[in-house]
Amino acid sequence: MSENTPHLLLIGGGHAHVAVLADWIRNGLPARTNLITPSPTLRYSGMVPGWIAGQYDAKDGLVDLAALAERAGAELVLDRCVGIDAEARTATTASGHEMAFDYASIDTGGVGQARKVLGDDPRLLDVRPIDRFVEQLSEWRRQYGDKACRIVVIGGGAGGVELAFALRNASGFDPGPEVVLATGSGGLLPDFSRGLRARVANELAAQNIKLSGVDARIEGGRLLVAGGSLEPADLIVAAVGSGAPDWLNGSGLERREGGFVAVDRVQRSTLYPYVFAVGDVASRIDRNVPHSGVHAVHAGPVLAANLRAVVEGREPTRSYQPRPASLYLLSTGDGCAIASYGPLVAQGRWVARLKRWIDKRWIATYARLSQST
Repeated sequence: MSENTPHLLLIGGGHAHVAVLADWIRNGLPARTNLITPSPTLRYSGMVPGWIAGQYDAKDGLVDLAALAERAGAELVLDRCVGIDAEARTATTASGHEMAFDYASIDTGGVGQARKVLGDDPRLLDVRPIDRFVEQLSEWRRQYGDKACRIVVIGGGAGGVELAFALRNASGFDPGPEVVLATGSGGLLPDFSRGLRARVANELAAQNIKLSGVDARIEGGRLLVAGGSLEPADLIVAAVGSGAPDWLNGSGLERREGGFVAVDRVQRSTLYPYVFAVGDVASRIDRNVPHSGVHAVHAGPVLAANLRAVVEGREPTRSYQPRPASLYLLSTGDGCAIASYGPLVAQGRWVARLKRWIDKRWIATYARLSQST
């Protein structure tokens, strides 16, 4: 490419940027592209509960970002972004390297909030970032062995529910861990249908997973709730949502509640039209799009089309519009799963087979692209 070709900087190796690289492979590289990410792989969080329950190997849920970047013609920079100056069009990495850009897209994901929300404790594992969670849980397993244990999972969303089921059925334990799911005052699956909540509550009871609907906090080395305690706990796993990374504070980008980058319907910054953001790091001003892996995956092809448009001098027009209902598949850790689509709910081994097929197909799609010639 000529020196006049626009320079696109992809900051973060999230689900949407995987789709961008896939588009570059399929349809050609439209701009000089750098991908800044600290890891050569992306871990698909949807397969982590299956790994805990012994249904997958740890490597099964990895997307080879390095191979995709190479096939796409993009330059991979194995580093972490620690700052962006939107006005100056520069980004700074942890190693001190300053990178200029004509266009930038941010897909780093959010950061864990467990210690900010709950307090600090050596037993506490935050599910974000997911790679570190997998490493820390693996290390805890190695140190703890197969002894009987009691685990408290904090968070009543889909992530907390799946982790509670997975840990109750964690491979290598005999008997399986005793698990408590502390949903907090928000309750169990507050953003889902009544039918799904009832089905999940029944399955939690069937697997002897105890529920606590009171907000928890860590004080003086103890996990407490109003009027009582959730102790003893050998491990505390927190799935309490994500926040925006601190390095966005000096970016000059408009931010919304929680510090997330404010973007319009085409994922473009409200202040700087040459900066895009997507996934858990962004917040749409035109509609509410929950921070969920489902939406991040589906928004990827839309982002790819809009980035291709702007670097080619065209106005981006594509907008990700969430469907009125999304299909959610929650593994129950025992070879079954629960499906939810709007008010419709189903449960069984066939749902688990469907989830496994969808997960493996998603991974296989990018494996084939990374190996294509």
